Amino acid sequence: MTTFHSALRKLSNTFTLFKQAVTGGDHDFTTGSIRRAVLLLAIPMMLEMVMESVFALVDLYFVGHLPHSSYAIQTVGLTESVLAIIYSLAIGMGMAATAVVARRIGEHDTVEASKAGMQTISIALIISVVIGIVGFYFATDLLILMGASRQTASLGTNFTRIMMGESLIIVLLFLINGIFRGAGNAAIAMRSLLIANIANTILCPICINVLGLGLTGAAVATTIGRGLGVCYQCYHLFNGKHLLKARLAYLRPQWQQARAILKIAMPGIFQFLISSCSWIFLAQLVARLGGDRGSAGYQTAIRILMFFLLPAWGMSNAAATLVGQNLGAHQAERAEESVFKNMRYIVVYMAFVTVISLVAGNTLSAVFTNDAGVRHVAAVALRIMSPGYILYGIAMVMMSAFNGAGDTWATTKLNFIGFWVFQVPLAYLFALGFKWGTTGVFMAIPIAYTFIAISSYLLFKRGGWKKVKV
Repeated sequence: MTTFHSALRKLSNTFTLFKQAVTGGDHDFTTGSIRRAVLLLAIPMMLEMVMESVFALVDLYFVGHLPHSSYAIQTVGLTESVLAIIYSLAIGMGMAATAVVARRIGEHDTVEASKAGMQTISIALIISVVIGIVGFYFATDLLILMGASRQTASLGTNFTRIMMGESLIIVLLFLINGIFRGAGNAAIAMRSLLIANIANTILCPICINVLGLGLTGAAVATTIGRGLGVCYQCYHLFNGKHLLKARLAYLRPQWQQARAILKIAMPGIFQFLISSCSWIFLAQLVARLGGDRGSAGYQTAIRILMFFLLPAWGMSNAAATLVGQNLGAHQAERAEESVFKNMRYIVVYMAFVTVISLVAGNTLSAVFTNDAGVRHVAAVALRIMSPGYILYGIAMVMMSAFNGAGDTWATTKLNFIGFWVFQVPLAYLFALGFKWGTTGVFMAIPIAYTFIAISSYLLFKRGGWKKVKV
């Protein structure tokens, strides 16, 4: 009976913790149980990234059942590869916001935390508008540059124009979520993407099928959904009910603070640009070697891969907040312990999804396309890439820890070596030199992440990140 009551009490405590994590609120993560701190942050961050991955899969599902689905899937995938540049900007700025806001919150200076968050928004607004205009104008050329056929580029131009035109919305969605994560209120970030996802899921079939917009309808639905998510974020950013109390006056450029933020953000942007551009090269290579079906199969596999990886990325983001806040409170050892606790959870999750991907690769691929050729390529890609899941998880949590400490140059250097010294050259060597075709491209991915995971772990153990000033 005692054992039963003990188990019941643990279950009740777990449910209470889950409820607190999802409900959200302002928490001090510099004291108390590290396990509780990790879970309070990791649960909503993981759910947030699940929402982001569902975004991609909803679009892929409806687009994959259109006539000429291989062209549509290829367009979505290649556009996402180009959008990766915008995601790099958004994630890099969000990373800087998380690091600076978390450090100020750890120092119990909420006014400076609010000002820092608004300064990152001010900087990102200018850059994202310029990128959006350029991307909208050169949409067709971008698709052709990425390896799409003339037919695919013609069918996909309107989709790409709308997706590039929403650059500002994408940047704000990621950036403001980074601000809330730094403040320790990850639940708001999660709910903003939940709202965006619900809207996108409802609007996708309406815009694509009912209104007859086809592929373009997917872009319209996604833009409206993300826009609603940003509106929800802005409401909470300015309503004065949280630790962060934003003011429009804080948007006025403060050059000294802007320089400090850019010092963290620029290498953060570079690190994601480095990885994004390497994925663009791989997408081009697969399109050239495998044609439209090979490219569509690869893009399908990447979407499924990201569906499993993004929750782990959300879990790893908890490390950034915990490191930033605890370094601000001068508790470096607690920061380090939090990272290793976080990593153990991610390894367990990654081992689980590895089994799913290996066992159900064919079934997962069949859900998103009716084309047998596309399904075959996707299944092969998943079998090759999924054994590296645990390494992907370790790399993500280590890099989040560096970024949370403001040591964004460390991850930038590791990404450059991992992707441009290993992944891209090996992909070309295996695919063209050894004549393994698209299979060679897929093999280069887990090899590159093996290097990144081992190197980042060893660098983290050296402890230089503990001395970074933000």
